[in-house]
Amino acid sequence: MREEGAAEESVAPEGQAEDGAAVDEAAAAAEAREGEAEETQSEQEPEPEPDPLAKAEAERDEYLELARRTQADFENYRKRTAKDVAAAGSRAKLGLVRDMLPVVDNLERALVSANGPDGSLAEGVRLVLSELQGVLAREGVEALEPEGEQFDPTVHEALSTREQDGAEPGVVLDVVEKGYRMSDTVIRPARVVVSA
Repeated sequence: MREEGAAEESVAPEGQAEDGAAVDEAAAAAEAREGEAEETQSEQEPEPEPDPLAKAEAERDEYLELARRTQADFENYRKRTAKDVAAAGSRAKLGLVRDMLPVVDNLERALVSANGPDGSLAEGVRLVLSELQGVLAREGVEALEPEGEQFDPTVHEALSTREQDGAEPGVVLDVVEKGYRMSDTVIRPARVVVSA
């Protein structure tokens, strides 16, 4: 019998090894299920209530940040509005000056043609013209008289070209009508004759 038991013992470990692997797999699966169940329970368990003081501080910080953003937005709005108002005033001023320039031109022409015996008319026109030019100068308007300068299409308008001895090409020979500039803005380009 000993021999039979020994044979059984030698067979048993092989069978147990196969059954043991199955048992190990089953145990591992059971442990995995338990782990999942514990995770599900921990997810379902409500988290403890936060400290009321911490909650109040978080709300305070949130409202403080909102107030700062609102204040910054308002400051940007105020600056943008001030800039828009200044730009609108500048555009209105440019329009007024543009409308006054033909008056200045006509007064200058009147002075050129007023060579009559009565000099009082010419003197009156000269006074009106100088007052008007003073108003324009106080507003920052300056005349452009580019005779002898190189032609610049950003501030000059070429009416014609003419060849002249000794003049380089592209030089302003005559100014037909003065141009005007206010700050960096050309209100009206100078109308000129350019050398060819």
